[in-house]
Amino acid sequence: MLRRPTDPAPVLVRRFVQLFTGLFLYGIGIALVVRGELGVAPWDVLTQGIAKQTGLNFGLITVITSGIVLLLWIPIRQKPGFGTVMNALLVGPAADVGLWLIPQGLDLWVRIVLLAAGIVVIAIATGLYIGAHLGPGPRDGLMTGLHRVTGWRIWIVRTGIELVVLAVGWMLGGNVGIGTIAFALLIGPLCGYTIPFFAIRRSGRMPADRVGARAKPTVRTGTVEAPIPAPSAAPGRAPA
Repeated sequence: MLRRPTDPAPVLVRRFVQLFTGLFLYGIGIALVVRGELGVAPWDVLTQGIAKQTGLNFGLITVITSGIVLLLWIPIRQKPGFGTVMNALLVGPAADVGLWLIPQGLDLWVRIVLLAAGIVVIAIATGLYIGAHLGPGPRDGLMTGLHRVTGWRIWIVRTGIELVVLAVGWMLGGNVGIGTIAFALLIGPLCGYTIPFFAIRRSGRMPADRVGARAKPTVRTGTVEAPIPAPSAAPGRAPA
């Protein structure tokens, strides 16, 4: 069940603008990495490996993988949102636009620049659309869900996921390039900066500068999670 936004109109408009901007840039970032021709992202290495082992086509495996990742949301209680659906619908077409605009067969130094730009653009896009608080995509939802339940920093969780996926994909026969390794090592730290930077402050929510920091323990009160209060002073004694 999708969560319903309840923010004032100006905040809600900003959230939707930020969501769609982020998703469009995400697709452009993917196109930049692809045109860099120095190695695909770790999740694509996994898809290539599964394709070699099963004979299924790339697109079908991507859909199946997304479904499996969504099932992993269940034990960590990660909930979908409007952004989850839009991620599935818009990132692919945006990537197609980028691939149409950016030519192939460029000089090596240009491809290196495209790879670096693609990684940075994807990190910015991730911060924008996740910071809109309208729901992450399947893979980013796994990242934010694990961050929430473990309290580990975003960049640690993201880097760990990318390295595990890369290792499995490589063992299955996926192609690994220098760009793949660069993506796996850099995207986590960059997202650890962009997600809190672009997080929109919402009424009654964690401030933007706390998103991505270590999660505080909470207790559930009815339908609301509230921070565990600090111990109060003993009766009859003033606080130190």
